[in-house]
Amino acid sequence: MEEKRIIEELNRNRAVFRGLLEDIEEQLYFWKPGPRKWCLLEVICHLYDEERDDFRARTRHVLETPNAPMPPFDPLARVTERKYMHQDYNEKLSAFLQERLLSVDWLQSLKSPNWDNAYDHPKLGPLTAKMFLSNWLAHDYLHFRQINRIKYEYLNIHSGENLNYAGQW
Repeated sequence: MEEKRIIEELNRNRAVFRGLLEDIEEQLYFWKPGPRKWCLLEVICHLYDEERDDFRARTRHVLETPNAPMPPFDPLARVTERKYMHQDYNEKLSAFLQERLLSVDWLQSLKSPNWDNAYDHPKLGPLTAKMFLSNWLAHDYLHFRQINRIKYEYLNIHSGENLNYAGQW
């Protein structure tokens, strides 16, 4: 997929996230489908951190300073370090959507970026800017699936109805 199309899709996905996650009641965004599963609040906090500190930062790093050491990023540690469960859901959703807007604006402002620039990771080998950009979009798709699964499982448990008529999940 061409980089311009990926950037357009990242921009379009902002509206998808908004549609999936706006106007959700507290009971749903705190609900966890299992003890080791994330709730929607944690997903939103994760998306915010990934947007700023992972995908945008790493794409920029590889485009601008591919030979410099890559700053560390531990998404699982952030859940407790940044107290995801104590964040305000609506504020975090708004902040994530704003960060996505900043990301798209930055990506669209790039003049002839070298998407083949690569950071030579000590264990993974060369990681190109295009690889980070493509994975940014893939990350969106994975979280669309996760968000929909949480909402489906919540409906399945809380509606009191058999959902088989809808089709197989």
